[in-house]
Amino acid sequence: MEKIELSIIIPAYKESERIGRNLLEIKKYVEDKKLSYEILVVVDGSPDNTAEIARGFGEQIKNLRIIDNKENHGKGYVVRQGLLEAKGKYRVFLDADGSTSITHMDRALKLLNDGADVVVGSRDIEGAYIQIHQPKYREIMGDMGNWLIRSVLGLWQYPDTQCGFKVLTAQAAEQIASRMVVDRFGFDFELIVLAKKMGFNVVQLPVRWLNEEGSTVGLTGPNGFIQVLIDLFKTRIRLWTGKYNIKNK
Repeated sequence: MEKIELSIIIPAYKESERIGRNLLEIKKYVEDKKLSYEILVVVDGSPDNTAEIARGFGEQIKNLRIIDNKENHGKGYVVRQGLLEAKGKYRVFLDADGSTSITHMDRALKLLNDGADVVVGSRDIEGAYIQIHQPKYREIMGDMGNWLIRSVLGLWQYPDTQCGFKVLTAQAAEQIASRMVVDRFGFDFELIVLAKKMGFNVVQLPVRWLNEEGSTVGLTGPNGFIQVLIDLFKTRIRLWTGKYNIKNK
């Protein structure tokens, strides 16, 4: 059986209009680079036909797997599910809307080959470029949230924990994802703080990013800013009380 070098995990919710474009971009990239790969589209109880559209690309894209959750659990849940289902030596997750291109794997693979265990995409470090900005109110909310995240979890060196592009080695993915419990958007900072606490080498990668319309992020609701704050303080409490059962790798 062919060993898989790269697993690409795409969490998807109401992405029927955009998933195909991103799948074809990924296919072109991995085939041009001659990488052994698999693509996992993990559908989060989507009310539209995202899963059906993705399956339609099965004849064009080898090693395409669709995990179709019938109930909505949250982005953190399906990313965790994908990381644990994947078989690749390296496991990347990126957003279905293509806001951060798969081509960032060029630099990510170099960092991994140089000893990184986790590569975290960042829109706020030197070398990053935001091609299309979010609405101003969301940028302000994001800046406030990032400050709180860094304060509460001690992640001062990570100005952007929430970028939807992260790559993990198989070992890091399995040990970290098996401990993660945050189902919604707070999973990003949970992943980073667990990686740091467990002794993995976490390296930041500046990304080129563009905002895509259709975000489900707001102030309230299961994906809202308030829920992220609740999950932030719950994560801090779990760390204090040893709920994560962390042991250095």
